[in-house]
Amino acid sequence: MWRHRITRAGQVSIPAEVRERWGASTVLIIDEGEQLTVRPAPENPLEALRGILAGKARSDISADEAKRLWRAEDNAAMERKWREYYGA
Repeated sequence: MWRHRITRAGQVSIPAEVRERWGASTVLIIDEGEQLTVRPAPENPLEALRGILAGKARSDISADEAKRLWRAEDNAAMERKWREYYGA
């Protein structure tokens, strides 16, 4: 853990050892309400996605069935978030 001052320009330094370990010169800053999360990001996000789904294809179900399963998973996730947020 490091403690840094925020400059008048709103800048914060990321320690060199962290930058070197990440090997990234670009970061994502995610506002999570009570905290910020800083994550390394690829220089070219589209290029970084190349091949990400290699070997993930399923030949045992149709595209329509895959969409139905995805929607069911997405609806279940939204339902969990709804319950968590509203305490129902």
